[in-house]
Amino acid sequence: MGRSCVRWASFVLCFWTCQLLAQAEYPSRAVRIIVPSPPAGGTDIVGRVLADHFSKAFGQQFFVENKPGAGNMIGIEAAARAAPDGYTLLMTASTLALNSVLYKQVPYDPVRDFAPISLAATAPNILIVHPGVPAKSLAEFIALAKQKPGALSYGTPGIGTSPHLCMELLKTMADIDVQHVPYRGTAAAVTDVISGQIAVAFATALTAKPQVDAGRVRALAVSGPRRVEALPNVPPVGDAVPGYEAMQWYGLLAPAGVPGRIIERLHAEAMTALRSREMKARLATDGAEPLGSTPAEFAAFIRRELEKWGRVVETARIERQ
Repeated sequence: MGRSCVRWASFVLCFWTCQLLAQAEYPSRAVRIIVPSPPAGGTDIVGRVLADHFSKAFGQQFFVENKPGAGNMIGIEAAARAAPDGYTLLMTASTLALNSVLYKQVPYDPVRDFAPISLAATAPNILIVHPGVPAKSLAEFIALAKQKPGALSYGTPGIGTSPHLCMELLKTMADIDVQHVPYRGTAAAVTDVISGQIAVAFATALTAKPQVDAGRVRALAVSGPRRVEALPNVPPVGDAVPGYEAMQWYGLLAPAGVPGRIIERLHAEAMTALRSREMKARLATDGAEPLGSTPAEFAAFIRRELEKWGRVVETARIERQ
């Protein structure tokens, strides 16, 4: 038998296997949810709350498998290449879309290779400054940056990270010149804001809140469209820069080709979990907010993210890695 015949036979076998599995009661065995980042982060928290809810709702074990590495690409690719039978799902963050605009070679297509289930949650970054910076509000900071173009510096966990792109979007929309200093992690950048080595940084609420409460840094704004429970007195960037919004987000997807009825069942139960008090409480400390969307809304959201951050990367002249 020639190679083409073998490939065709394998395709047919895979197709009919998936069809038979789809017709069976779902799920009939354990389901893994790949989280492409280490335990304890926002993506992992959402994934584990969903896994626990699904296990109870479906009467089968749903478990989280952390597969970090390569900017989340190892875990995302593993999910993209999994059988489209509903027994492998992906809980991912905004890196799903960001990788495609930041890297020349990405081993998956965020649109073609996945079937969106629901946008699960969003989390803003907090703009913090050293107490010695003579700006008590974002408007005053923007005015200061305009007075001293290039004199102020900001720190990030690295090129292409959410805090980096948050600031680049702010620079573009507010027309300011602030110099980028990349670090190996958010904690290192925040430490240098505290010491005064750099003036400003975007950080998660979980990282920023203890430092704000202790008076080591001053919070000027949140990158999302509204205030967050963790820092209720801090206004959104959009109050000073109309139209600004930059959020980290978490979403649940399946490999492309998973039968629609499985997607529908998972979506219905995901919506129930996202409305739960447990989910809200688990995310509140990180400034995150559970959302929920239809699969079609999530698909459209991913496309908008690709377009938005593609423009930011082009405008900021960030070289693709």
